[in-house]
Amino acid sequence: MTYAEQWDLESIFTGGLKSTELTTRLQTLKAQIATTFKQINDWQYAKEAADFSQLQQITNQLQAIEDGLKQTGSFVNMHQSVDERNQQVAPLMGQINQLQNAATQIDVQLTKKLVALTAAEFETLVGQPLFAPIAFNLREKRTQGAQLLDEKTEHLINQLALDGLQGWSDHYDTLVAEIQIPDEGQLLSAGQAQNKFEADPDPKVRQRVFTNWSQTWDRYSPLLTDTLNHLAGFRLSDYQAHGLTDFMQKPLEYNRLQSATLKTMWQVVSQNKAPLVSFLNRKAALMGKTQLAWQDTWSPVIVGDFKPATYSYDQAAEFIIQNFKAFSPKMAAVAQQAFEKRWIEAEDRPGKQPGGYMTELPETQDFRIFMTFDGTPSGVSTLAHELGHGFHTMMLNGLPSWRQDYAMNVAETASTLAELIVVDATVQAADSIEAKINLLDQKITNAIDMFMNIHARYLFEHHFYAERQNGFVPTAELKTLMLNAQKEAYANALTDYDPLFWADKQHFFFDDVPFYNFPYTFGYLFSLGIYAKSQEVDHFENQYIALLQDTANMTTEALAQKHLGVDLTQPAFWQAAATSIQSDIDQFMALTEAYLPTDAR
Repeated sequence: MTYAEQWDLESIFTGGLKSTELTTRLQTLKAQIATTFKQINDWQYAKEAADFSQLQQITNQLQAIEDGLKQTGSFVNMHQSVDERNQQVAPLMGQINQLQNAATQIDVQLTKKLVALTAAEFETLVGQPLFAPIAFNLREKRTQGAQLLDEKTEHLINQLALDGLQGWSDHYDTLVAEIQIPDEGQLLSAGQAQNKFEADPDPKVRQRVFTNWSQTWDRYSPLLTDTLNHLAGFRLSDYQAHGLTDFMQKPLEYNRLQSATLKTMWQVVSQNKAPLVSFLNRKAALMGKTQLAWQDTWSPVIVGDFKPATYSYDQAAEFIIQNFKAFSPKMAAVAQQAFEKRWIEAEDRPGKQPGGYMTELPETQDFRIFMTFDGTPSGVSTLAHELGHGFHTMMLNGLPSWRQDYAMNVAETASTLAELIVVDATVQAADSIEAKINLLDQKITNAIDMFMNIHARYLFEHHFYAERQNGFVPTAELKTLMLNAQKEAYANALTDYDPLFWADKQHFFFDDVPFYNFPYTFGYLFSLGIYAKSQEVDHFENQYIALLQDTANMTTEALAQKHLGVDLTQPAFWQAAATSIQSDIDQFMALTEAYLPTDAR
């Protein structure tokens, strides 16, 4: 079957960014916000303690407003993703951000009213059957709402954030849209250049493109230094105003995660890097090197006369659907629907932003995926990863909006599990030793990313925020912080690193989610645990879907205890997941022994 590589956005709002449907939806949202804001201001516990129907109406309306803002915001952002220089984007996003700010005031007012209730009053309210589906979310609002300042101050902070926190994040996108990487007489977008230095089998090409990449980002580094410092500075000032002294408190709250769990996870990761270092050293030896350079870590291992497999987009689609079906027929059905209905933007062309993502569309109850498909097994894995996110989203349709608001760490569980299913299938389908070596390399490289690359991001960001509390952090120090973080995370296993990784990695510049790093490692290890359980249990599909449907209904620790029977604050679960990687490394080492240069055996 032939599938289109360009997504369909017309079924969301007809007419692109000039859509009259989009304009009407934004106008309707503005009116809904005004009405709901008045209702929550007027609401009093004593006036409806009998049935709470008015509060139910308010919570339903607020969730509908939030869905509308996600729908319109995703639509505008998707247009920017495929056309970085689209001049229509900024005014529309500014309008949506203003509406989001107004909606946040409704949420603030609701939360403050919940906080003001006595413990007995709140328990009476949350115990009503009509609030049962969102009881956890209401308890969460009440707990975290104790940090809130008065309504006027909260409104002022949110208004300032439009040109502060969000403004600096948007500024980063504007800068990146201007970046073009020269290579052999042509100009590459950031996404095209990244694909080239990470995936090209020729080390000379990787080195050339990476050198040009680094020089280009370095020219922009003073502007990016300002951007990162001001974004973090605003966030820290916001924390200080709310009486928060630990900059990790909000990231942990957002992920519904205990500090003890995060600490234990990183401890286990740090204790299990020796096998990965051995893998990196073996990979270097196969390339005729003592150690790898930064850009070599993603490069494919090619031995003998092996020619790396490439997939057409249609072949990738069929391979993913087929292997999803073996794990979950419902997952396969969602993937097929995404391909057939053109929910995926995969075409390799200039003007697109780097990276990839899945964005949910709650009002049409579907999703869209953005990426640049390059035909490699890694590209197939990325496509599967994003479809895993999409499956998670689709399994939550029909639940209240707040029950669909899962945190990033558990979001990365569904995506990483989907990726693991496809990667395992490619390894098992290898038709030669050389092919199996190549595919095992790619699978283990994913573990390198989670244990080392993501760890470096976390270490850098943690040290950066600690330094930023004391004042502006200059470019030279940012480079040093990143270099030190990479050396520690990679256990000094590389000859060269990327001291500008803080500049070229968009995740450091997101305004809505602080510390957009550790959830990836969490999701990776958590998904290994789920995958292992799926091999032991018959008819696991329903159990897996039940887990996904609880991801916004309890803390992460409670989720793991309920559905997997494990304690995430203890090392046993994490160690079992880390140990499971060893078999792949052992297999890779055994298979590659015969291909080592004579002096390296």
